[in-house]
Amino acid sequence: MPDSGGRVPPDGGGHTPTPAAKVLFGKYEVGRILGCGAFAKVYHARTAGTGQSVAIKCISKHKVLRGGLAGNVRREIAAMRRLRHPHVVRLYEVLASRSKIYFVLEFAKGGELFARISAHGRLPEDAARRLFHQLVSAIAFCHARGVFHRDLKPENLLLDDQGDLKVSDFGLSAVVSTANADRLFQTLCGTPAYVAPEILSKRGYDGAKVDIWSCGVILFVLAAGYLPFNDPNLMNLYRKIYRGFFRCPRWISPELRRLLGRLLDTNPETRITVDGILVDPWFRTGLEEDRFLAMTRFREDVDARISKMDQLPAACMEEERELNAFDIISFSTGFDLSGLFDAAVDRERFVSAEPPEMILCRVEEVGRAEGLVVRRRKGKPGGGGGGGAAVEDGTGNMVVWVEVYRLNRELVVVEVEIGREGEGNWEFWREKLGPALKGGSVSEPQSPVSCSSGWSSDRVSSFDPWDETDSNNLAGDNNSGSEC
Repeated sequence: MPDSGGRVPPDGGGHTPTPAAKVLFGKYEVGRILGCGAFAKVYHARTAGTGQSVAIKCISKHKVLRGGLAGNVRREIAAMRRLRHPHVVRLYEVLASRSKIYFVLEFAKGGELFARISAHGRLPEDAARRLFHQLVSAIAFCHARGVFHRDLKPENLLLDDQGDLKVSDFGLSAVVSTANADRLFQTLCGTPAYVAPEILSKRGYDGAKVDIWSCGVILFVLAAGYLPFNDPNLMNLYRKIYRGFFRCPRWISPELRRLLGRLLDTNPETRITVDGILVDPWFRTGLEEDRFLAMTRFREDVDARISKMDQLPAACMEEERELNAFDIISFSTGFDLSGLFDAAVDRERFVSAEPPEMILCRVEEVGRAEGLVVRRRKGKPGGGGGGGAAVEDGTGNMVVWVEVYRLNRELVVVEVEIGREGEGNWEFWREKLGPALKGGSVSEPQSPVSCSSGWSSDRVSSFDPWDETDSNNLAGDNNSGSEC
C-alpha cells in the first residue's frame, strides 16, 4: 500500500480552503492524489484552520476484507502507534467511514527515495552514509519497540523537505512484545530483490536480521545506483540471493565494501548486528554518536507512565470525578513525600475557567506547531472529568506533561510537569504553551512550584497512545463520514 510522498510548496499560515476542496470529517481539506495502490490511495491534505500539510491514506474496507488483509491494516496501526522517531513517518490518527479507513500521516514533501535514485542515479558516499545513519537509527528504534518492518526498500523510504529520511509503510511488519523480540517468524513476505536468504529457506527467521539484510541491499543501491542481486527470472534471482554473490563497482571504497559484505552475509548467525554497525569504521565517519544513541533509546520512563493504567483490569479503573478537599490538600508540597524516593521535578499549577477539552486542544495545537509529538488522554464525553496530554520531542524525551482535573462545574485545575531531559523545555512552557493556556486562568502562582517527583497512585491517569476523537470501529459498517 502506498504511503505519503510527492512535493508541495511549504506550508503557509492562514491557509484559506478552496471552494472545490473536500473536507474530511470536518478536519482535513483533501487535495491532489499522491499515490495509488491495489487497496489504497494517498492524498495530500491540509488541516482545517492551521493549514498544516498531512498525507491521508484512504483504504478500501471492501478490498482489504476481500483480499484477507485486515490483519495487515491492524498490524500497521499497532506498529505505527508504538513508534515516535524523527526518521519514521508519524501516524497522527485513524478515522473510518462506512467503506473507508483513513490514516492521517506526516507528510514527506521530498517523496520516495526510489524516485530520487531513479531520476539522479547513485549518491556520493557521504550522502549515502548520512541516509544510512538515519535508516539504522530508525530500524534500531523499531526493533527496541518490538516492531520489525520486513519490507524495507527505497519505495518505502521517504524524504522530507530537508532531505532527511522517513521510514514508511508498515503493512507487512511484525509486532511483538519486547519480551518476545527474539522469536522466529515463518511468514513469507517482502519484495523479491530485498528479501533475505533465510526467508527463502522457509526455516523460520529473525525479524531483526532480515531487516539488516534489507538495509544492506538499500545501502548498495544508494552507493552503486543498481541492485546487488537482479534477474528477470524470479527463480534465478532467488538463487543469486541464496548464494549471496555480488560485485561492487570500482568507485565503492574498500571500507564500504567490507561493511556491505557483513550486511549481505547469507548466514544470519554471523551477519552484522546494529551494535556491530555502530563500531564499523565506515559507519562511524561523521556520526553524531550522542544524538544517534538518544534517538535509538527506548524511552521507558515516558511510555511506562502513559501505558501504566492501560495494563490494569477494568475493575481497577476509577471513574473520573471532581476533586474533593483531600485531593486539593494533597497538591501541597508538604504532603507529597515521593521526593524522598525519586528526584525532584518542576511543576506549575493554576486554576482555569476553560473546559478541559479546550485546554487539551490548545496543548495539541501549540505542540504540533513547534514540531513536537502530542499524545492525549480524553476525559468523559461531553467535557466531564478531566484529561491529559504528554508533549514529547523528536527523540522521545518528555517536554511537558499536562493534566487537567475537574474542580467543580465552572473551574479546573491544570497541573504542568516540566521534563528534565532535553534543552528548552522551560522556554517552551514559558514562551509558548504557558501563555496559550493561561488566557482563561483565574489565579496563577507568582513563581513555578518546585515539588517532589512522582504522581501518587490515584493521580496516574490512563493515556491512550493516540487521541482518536473521530475514530470509529474498523470492522463496523454502521459508521458515517466523508470519503475520499
